[in-house]
Amino acid sequence: MADIRLEREFAASPARLFEVISSHAMLIQWWGHDGMTLPEEQLDFSKPGPWYAVMLSGEGNRFKMSGQVTRVDQGHSIGFTWGWHDDGDQRGAESHVTFTVVETGIGSKLIIDHRELPTEEVAARHSAGWNGPLTRLARFLG
Repeated sequence: MADIRLEREFAASPARLFEVISSHAMLIQWWGHDGMTLPEEQLDFSKPGPWYAVMLSGEGNRFKMSGQVTRVDQGHSIGFTWGWHDDGDQRGAESHVTFTVVETGIGSKLIIDHRELPTEEVAARHSAGWNGPLTRLARFLG
């Protein structure tokens, strides 16, 4: 198993950052990568329960992920499971993600811990993969 940690600072208050990473209306504004749409989703990290997202690339490639929001510590952290689906919509290996919001001198920091990835290679792909959504999040926050 492999784990990754990413940290990104934003000039936004911790309360604002937490709202943007947890509420449905905000999540759908930045989730995914540039050039992709979210034609199907149930993205709401504000309360425990199931979630899923389907990302569609401009070339028509479909990427589905799903899981369960397992923990919400309002204003501080969100825990959820994560699994990719194959072309037959079978869910693959499950990993665990935690979003943690920390106050900083300029605003706040988002720490993403993505744990229990099956291999170092998969962990490296996820580390690179989180950069797209984090860039979109920074743009959304201004």
